[in-house]
Amino acid sequence: MITIDYQSRIPIYEQIVERFEMLILKGVLEPDDQMPSVRSLALQLSINPNTIQKAYTQLEQQGYIYPVKGRGNFVSGSGKLAEEKKQAFFQDLDALLAYGREIGITQNECRNYIDQYYSEGGES
Repeated sequence: MITIDYQSRIPIYEQIVERFEMLILKGVLEPDDQMPSVRSLALQLSINPNTIQKAYTQLEQQGYIYPVKGRGNFVSGSGKLAEEKKQAFFQDLDALLAYGREIGITQNECRNYIDQYYSEGGES
């Protein structure tokens, strides 16, 4: 479910956060699904439990998961989070398109690139 790139410059806890965010946003982990326990995930990934706890704390602060005392962590509803991520994406895309226009990229070039990207399996 979660893989870590030990060669990456991205801290391990951030990699864990990113992987769980994507699993939640894609619907692989559904609302109210129980998250793996800190201890079991730490054993599975062969990393310090404090690293997992740090990632879970960040996921909780961002609204992806919620704790239940004595039972563990569970996935929050991701509808609002997914919408926020989409809005952030489109804001970034607006900036990229403006930059592309400034350097002479045409609307047709953008369309062709997007069509090619999705036809080559870029769509999940």
